[in-house]
Amino acid sequence: MTRLRGTLIAAAVPLVVLLGACAQQTAAGSPTGTPGSSGTPESAAAKSPAANDLVLRTETYGGFVAPDMVLGRFPQISVYGDGRVISEGPVPAIYPGPALPNIQVSMITPELVRQLVKEGLAAGVRNGSDLGQPGVADAPSTRVTVVTAGGKQVVTINALTEAPSNDRRLTADQRSTRAKIAAYVKKLGALPKNPVAYQPTAVVVFAAPWTEPANGPVPPAKAWPGPALPGTDIDSATRAGCLAVTGDQTPKVLTAARSANALTPWTTGSSKWRIVFRPLLPDENGCAAVKATR
Repeated sequence: MTRLRGTLIAAAVPLVVLLGACAQQTAAGSPTGTPGSSGTPESAAAKSPAANDLVLRTETYGGFVAPDMVLGRFPQISVYGDGRVISEGPVPAIYPGPALPNIQVSMITPELVRQLVKEGLAAGVRNGSDLGQPGVADAPSTRVTVVTAGGKQVVTINALTEAPSNDRRLTADQRSTRAKIAAYVKKLGALPKNPVAYQPTAVVVFAAPWTEPANGPVPPAKAWPGPALPGTDIDSATRAGCLAVTGDQTPKVLTAARSANALTPWTTGSSKWRIVFRPLLPDENGCAAVKATR
């Protein structure tokens, strides 16, 4: 039996600052698509993307949740120019959960990548699309990105799966487009998979002073093998420090994290830290990229 890592993090990493959640909730309530690059989306197949170029992505953010629940949140699906499909796989339903998320990568053909781009545009993934604000409170938002030769097309839809099909606050056109995008998101989530473990070249860590957990035994402490904690890029929602681990330090940190869990105290001198790990994707660079997706 498995469940998503976010549930385990919520139980294991109580860095709650409600103000940040409210800010995310406000952002999630925007009824319009998020503007992206200018360009003509119909030129989708005119140029082949590079291997590490993002082509498609679906991600969820916001909703009425504690900010610590979104530390380390990972996009549902990311598809790249070479056909890689990167997503978070299941993890054992144990407490405390693993320190590292189970990130998987599989491959699809370039032809399927191009087909999915066209289907995304046909479903309604276009900058500036007004998909309405349904009568649902505290629901998360879904952001869908389709990158074409004509530019990046992005829509953000609040309560994509939570809103009733007959919601009177939505027009008939809005309900129709929402249904098409929901079907498209579902299709991306069901892409054929023969996954292997994703091997990141960099990882972002969120660090906050370690506190005694309310439940469960405390694991043995581990010496932190990476750069100085907690980092200088402070997360405004949780007050946790954020830093990127790159280069030769990446394999050292990942090796140590594989033998740790979500409650492991990490030590630097006389200080103890609680750490959430977020592997970076090929198109991401540092803390700013990770925090921008939330």
